[in-house]
Amino acid sequence: MRIVAFDEQRIGIVGNDETVVDITDVLQKYEPLGPEDLLPDLITHFDELKPELERMAAAGGGTSLDGVRLHSPLTRPSKIICLMGNYREGTDRPLQVLDLFFKSPEGISGPGDTVVLPPHQADIFHHEAEVAVVIGREAKDLTAAEAMDAVFGYVAFNDVSARGLGRSGINSFLGKSFDTFAAFGPWIVTKDEIPDPQALSITVDVNGERRQDYSTSDMERPVTELMTYISSMATLHPGDVICCGTNHQGLGSMQDGDAVVTTVSGVGSFTIHVRDEHQRAWQRGVDRETAERVKASAQHPVAAASGGSAS
Repeated sequence: MRIVAFDEQRIGIVGNDETVVDITDVLQKYEPLGPEDLLPDLITHFDELKPELERMAAAGGGTSLDGVRLHSPLTRPSKIICLMGNYREGTDRPLQVLDLFFKSPEGISGPGDTVVLPPHQADIFHHEAEVAVVIGREAKDLTAAEAMDAVFGYVAFNDVSARGLGRSGINSFLGKSFDTFAAFGPWIVTKDEIPDPQALSITVDVNGERRQDYSTSDMERPVTELMTYISSMATLHPGDVICCGTNHQGLGSMQDGDAVVTTVSGVGSFTIHVRDEHQRAWQRGVDRETAERVKASAQHPVAAASGGSAS
């Protein structure tokens, strides 16, 4: 099932006829305090709602996808947890130390939105395409056997990143959490539609040029392990999101006027636009320098540990 946020604070499902069926009124019985409660309410009560929603999806008769304005399907999760690295970068290295950072929910943007590059003097602004996991229930100290039961679904994510800010060579919250820098779309796909999250292809196209193109099979820590590890530290809540990291071999710059298309197979595709009032320019195409640096650190993780890397 595909779940969308659309128009003026509405929530819907994509019907079998590829129309958007509004389910906002169905959720009013849970007395949401505001639009930000609609998705958590839907997730929390999804099992009881599912038969009704499946009937509505089968009946179709909603509004054409072209006739609605899609937004990020995530509005205000309590946590956006991101992986620092988490891909082998095409090497056969030993597992690296698992590291995480938080990204501000204030940065959320969605399909068709404009990513605004701030005036801060970053070295470059990168796109980072990822698959993200949406949490389906309150979860703490999950076992491996319980991990996937706590997953609600998946969403495509672009972790827009400003490089070179702060004292460290590793960007975490600083450089990651500007407004509009957390792009999600086009919808959440429930986990029953994705039989294996470790067999997804992820791409980025900028103005029609293919940049990132990799598979989640290259992921160091699979979704099951991420769920168990992160829940051992922090309680997860319905609607929280874990962004699974990126492969850096196709990173490239984001510049004024760019159209950036993020695609995750089985999940969906969405476009964000870029605006930079300062009209800064970087080399087009893949950032080979960053790709080689991260690949080298993947091959020699101990030597690179003190030098920092992209995330």
